Amino acid sequence: MVTAVRLPLDWFYEREAQHPNKRYLVQPMGGGQLQELTWGEVGEQARRAANWLRALELPQGSRVAIISKNCAHWIIADLAIWMAGHVSVPLYPNLTAESVRQVLEHAEVQVAFIGKLDEWPAMAPGVGEHIRTVALPLHPHGRFHAMWDELQEGSPIQDSPRPAADQLATIIYTSGTTGMPKGVMHNFSNFGFAASHAIELFGVGPEDRLLSYLPLCHVAERMFVEMASIYAGQTIFFAESLDTFVHDLKRARPTVFFAVPRIWTKFHMGVLAKMPAKRLDFLLGLPLLGKIFGRKVLAGLGLDAVKFALSGAAPVPKELLNWYRRLGLELQEVYGMTENCGYSHVCRPGQYREGWIGQNCPGVEVRISEQGEVQVRSGSTMQGYYKEAEKTADALTVDGFLRTGDKGEQDEQGNLRLTGRIKEIFKTTKGKYVAPAPIENKLAVHDRIEQVCVVGDGLPQPLALCVLSEVGRSEAGSHAREVLEASLKRLLAEVNAELDQHEQLQRIVLVKDIWAVENGFLTPTLKIKRNVIEGAYGERFQQWAENRDPLHWHDEEHA
Repeated sequence: MVTAVRLPLDWFYEREAQHPNKRYLVQPMGGGQLQELTWGEVGEQARRAANWLRALELPQGSRVAIISKNCAHWIIADLAIWMAGHVSVPLYPNLTAESVRQVLEHAEVQVAFIGKLDEWPAMAPGVGEHIRTVALPLHPHGRFHAMWDELQEGSPIQDSPRPAADQLATIIYTSGTTGMPKGVMHNFSNFGFAASHAIELFGVGPEDRLLSYLPLCHVAERMFVEMASIYAGQTIFFAESLDTFVHDLKRARPTVFFAVPRIWTKFHMGVLAKMPAKRLDFLLGLPLLGKIFGRKVLAGLGLDAVKFALSGAAPVPKELLNWYRRLGLELQEVYGMTENCGYSHVCRPGQYREGWIGQNCPGVEVRISEQGEVQVRSGSTMQGYYKEAEKTADALTVDGFLRTGDKGEQDEQGNLRLTGRIKEIFKTTKGKYVAPAPIENKLAVHDRIEQVCVVGDGLPQPLALCVLSEVGRSEAGSHAREVLEASLKRLLAEVNAELDQHEQLQRIVLVKDIWAVENGFLTPTLKIKRNVIEGAYGERFQQWAENRDPLHWHDEEHA
């Protein structure tokens, strides 16, 4: 039975009717120009596009793709797809042509909206000739079956379609850390359950502002930006590019801001690149003036208006949480998955417990299995994986709990702590099991380490593969190298002192490569792909394990 909640289009129609002239979407158009769209204008454009889709006479529930970086018309296209009675299939804007082809063929996509993209010539071969392509207002050069302006020449639909709660709304393909992505099916009730509860939990409303910059095709941005704006009436500002990001952030001055730990780390490193840590600590420690200075630092980042600062996808090192707290910004950690709309756990303000995420969200049931796996159940749990009955049965228990794949524990207050991934745990040659994630989190506190991956399957002791930050790489090639090396060796000793003997790291390996989405080391959501990293360096693991030096520079190996 589907829980009775208000659904996304119901909310959209209400906001469109209540304040049609209120600003909703703010889109940079290049050259300093901005396009502001009201709720009424968004509804008008969506209805005209829905009419064009209806005229194609596709079967109800046909899959329609959105291939674009974040932009105002990404959301308008999503609304149009729903109004026309179809299912939206968002794709990451930086996929290879082969990955695009896999998803489009698997989902049996009939139409694709093509928007803001950097690498369209490389992606385009993945779009089959039978798929009708529509160019959004911001689009790459190329040939398309129709342009957005052409869709807008038609009349808008005259009705306000209200899909059933159990009707499929979207198929979200996971970012594929271990191979072919799975298509997560969510109906309108899933979105409604998660969004309505989340808005109530945070108490946000029409006066709040959001900045959209993480991929909208990912469940986090879909919920924290698209659904949150529809359910709370917030204004969405869009980022123009990586180069203009800080300017975009200052322009938006968001009141709610979600980021992954790597973004929070980059902000931190950016501040330290302009001001030495010792001087910053001194200024923040001054009575009265310290608070004023902290607000200035936040204003420089565009974060001085933030009421709720959220972080998800991976743990945030406690030192980084404390650093932001000194600035006057309390980061609240969020835990969730694509399979439950990202709605599971969040740390409540003032209830932070070091090392713990926080309590389960309203309406979410949690249990820990005999194997130590965290399992959750709520109205936001997926309907299953598209065309994957066997994988769906593996992911969902008979009584409807989602197997998260995360190991964890709960305290008496219901706080959750994750202790590793069940499938990521590896066994050393000593027959001992090691969970890499907690160790990686301890290493990530160092302000010269940007990324880390702990490996050790079949080795006597684990190794830590690390990528230095931009500042760290600069110091490595200068007179500051000795200080950097001493600091990293101290870090290794301090981390090992906190670990059981079988978990202790043999050494830190500073790899010469920069792990990025473009070279395949990271998923589009900036998570490391362990299988790719192990494939790239695996043949050297034994050699690195035999060396007893605590620090090794990959780029200094003899060819």
